[in-house]
Amino acid sequence: MDDLIRHPLAYARALRGWSQTDLAVRIHRAARRRPEGLRSGTDKAAVSKWENWRKTPSIESQLLIADAFGVPIGDLEAFAWPHWLPGQERPVPLGPAFTVRALRDAQRAAMDHRRRTFMTYSALALAGLATQWAALEPGRLTTALDGKQVDGELVDWLEGTSAKLNALPTEQRQHTAKLMDAHLDMVTDLLEHGRYTEPLGQRLHLLAASLAGTCGWHRFDQGWHFAAGKLWNAALANAHAARARDLGAGILSDFAYQSIWLTQPGAALEPLSQALVHTRHPTARSLLHLRRARAHAALGAASACHRDLAAAEAALLTDSPDPAPAWCRWMSEADLAVDSGRCMLDLGRTDEAHARIGEGMSLLPRSRDKTRGIFMTYEAHSLLQARDVEQALTVTNRSLDLATRIGAERCVALVRELVPAFKPYRGVDGVTDLMDRLRAG
Repeated sequence: MDDLIRHPLAYARALRGWSQTDLAVRIHRAARRRPEGLRSGTDKAAVSKWENWRKTPSIESQLLIADAFGVPIGDLEAFAWPHWLPGQERPVPLGPAFTVRALRDAQRAAMDHRRRTFMTYSALALAGLATQWAALEPGRLTTALDGKQVDGELVDWLEGTSAKLNALPTEQRQHTAKLMDAHLDMVTDLLEHGRYTEPLGQRLHLLAASLAGTCGWHRFDQGWHFAAGKLWNAALANAHAARARDLGAGILSDFAYQSIWLTQPGAALEPLSQALVHTRHPTARSLLHLRRARAHAALGAASACHRDLAAAEAALLTDSPDPAPAWCRWMSEADLAVDSGRCMLDLGRTDEAHARIGEGMSLLPRSRDKTRGIFMTYEAHSLLQARDVEQALTVTNRSLDLATRIGAERCVALVRELVPAFKPYRGVDGVTDLMDRLRAG
């Protein structure tokens, strides 16, 4: 099996067939070429630290790395490290000519998920995709000229079965990923090779968007962010083709959530802002405002965060004669309370954070175990900040048990992020056992 590639620098090296030592040599050459006679202390160990996310190269080192790869200086000014490195992915454009291409591209990425695990779209790429979705009017669906006539009853069955799979409890959904992949492959084949009327084609694109979105979440939960992004790109392209504006807004929200999760909150703002312009249901707007509040909080923008939290609460309390879109139907007072508490944590308001997270945990239904596992890590974080170590340890172990049982690797990863906060309390009974358990996993 190929080695995991977890950093854009390692991927850029792999594209050129360079070892870490090869890169260090090229950085030394770049330094010698500088008129000011720069010297570089870069060696294989330094490159390894960069590629393991343990250290960020200095600005001087980044200039030399750019020189070694032939990257224009303007790219360094436009993008933060490491997003200017060569080999970064670009989303497939929207439009009827690209819907099947986006699906096939996503399927190839899903096969390659164990390699470029680090890779997501840059803030600029996401902003461009969101703007394109907002501004581009989808073309009319066209009927394929070859292949067999698509059977409407088959589409009925695919829609019904997909809905049943999505309705399974969280713990069971970990076992349905291959079934959902197979459904998506079948729908892609029908779109690519079948003949169908415009209404049936619209249903196929809508089904492809829904399936690709769900399959993207399966990859996201496993920490396979490259594949998740590709699947959501395909979902957005097909939702756009089906004229499903609300679903498209939900997919942009998924991209934004991934950016926040990967500590790139700035990349979340434009997709969420575009989505808010183009969706009207109050539940959808509540979720979009809440996620934008999370991004603002992570950026330290307290005033903007509080405005979005107030808007999220007002929208959630607004009645609507229409049911909420499926992608946000689960949004509840529990989500509002816990995510508000997470915002307070990021803004340094520990007591308020603890109260809000506790309130939300008490409201969350038992059916949402994955969400409960994530919320428990937030609760543990707030308990640690309040120096209630024993209770934080209890909550963390419960979260880890739950995440392991439902097969959600990203929830396990979230628990691992608590380890540095526990280290000062190694003398407390159970803390060392927790660290050993996480290392063994």
